[in-house]
Amino acid sequence: MDGLNLSNNITQLRHQRKLTQEELADFMGVTKASVSKWENAQSMPDILLLPQLASFFDVTIDELLGYEAQLSGEQIRQHYAQLTRDFAVLPFQEALEKTRALAHRYYSCYPFLLQLVILYWNHSMLAEGEAGRQILQEAVLWCDRILENCGDVGICDDALALKAGLYVQLGQPLEAIDLLEPLSDPSRISCQNSAMLIQAYQMAGEIQKAKSYAQVEQYLEVVNLVGDGIQILSLYAKDAKRSQETIRRIQGVMEIYGVERLHPNLAAQFYFQTAVVCGLNGKIQEACQALGAFEKCVRRLLDAEELVLHGDDYFDLLDTWIDRQPLGNMAPRDKSFIRQSVQDILRHPAFEKIKETEEFQRIARLWE
Repeated sequence: MDGLNLSNNITQLRHQRKLTQEELADFMGVTKASVSKWENAQSMPDILLLPQLASFFDVTIDELLGYEAQLSGEQIRQHYAQLTRDFAVLPFQEALEKTRALAHRYYSCYPFLLQLVILYWNHSMLAEGEAGRQILQEAVLWCDRILENCGDVGICDDALALKAGLYVQLGQPLEAIDLLEPLSDPSRISCQNSAMLIQAYQMAGEIQKAKSYAQVEQYLEVVNLVGDGIQILSLYAKDAKRSQETIRRIQGVMEIYGVERLHPNLAAQFYFQTAVVCGLNGKIQEACQALGAFEKCVRRLLDAEELVLHGDDYFDLLDTWIDRQPLGNMAPRDKSFIRQSVQDILRHPAFEKIKETEEFQRIARLWE
């Protein structure tokens, strides 16, 4: 019973129960002609009859109407995948309207609304002028709706984090600080929850769960460590000594854990920031090497049959966890955005001093 199609739904439900129109009419206290008109879409049941009809067929009123207020995990993934393709191939405004229509239809499906916030954030740069800012503000309102109405603590935590990120993107850092500062104290006891849960699983004899959770935590620690390294490079861009030590340490972590293979997008971000810092500090050769490593990671993304998150031989239980995430192993953007991003990156002012080098020219030609 897909779509708001009451007439077809009544017919299907009646046939499933092997009832005649007359039998249904008798129960409802109407004429057989009335039932016939309902099923032929010539008229609609009185609104006061809908609860009685739903009760007779043992369905909810939403099911009777064919309206699904909630989406399954698979349906969320399918809608998200289609919308990312829409933003890649359709005029921006058309893709935006399709997204809004789905948001309005499933406005109480908070896991889906959360993913639409991410979708907006990842594609807001396609909007021209003030429109991009308006889209991010709309996403903030969706976060507010989730926080005000959703009873799932995990979804609310994610919505709060996304709202803070949107504020940063909107140039409103004080609002982001107000949201995050009370929750980000590393001395809080709740920061030890992961270690205690792993220990509890082990004590309860649930060894596989303990192993899986430990792997996920270790993977996320590696991702966060590299991500923090990128932030440190940005903060200390003009401190050549500290920057070089940060690059050395993060590269060591990335090599040990195979981050280029495991998470090439994160590795590309690190090499880009490394190239920027080296370019700003006049380290021409190092900047070119970092850009070459960046280009290698991007090429790995483009050469893949599809953009997916995955584990490896060491993180051999990671794929199960990834499959349980709202978007599974899907990438949040379509491949077509990668080329555009690279072209924008190569125009960064930090690369002015290296634009004439042979390596930079080689990379630039590949992305023309």
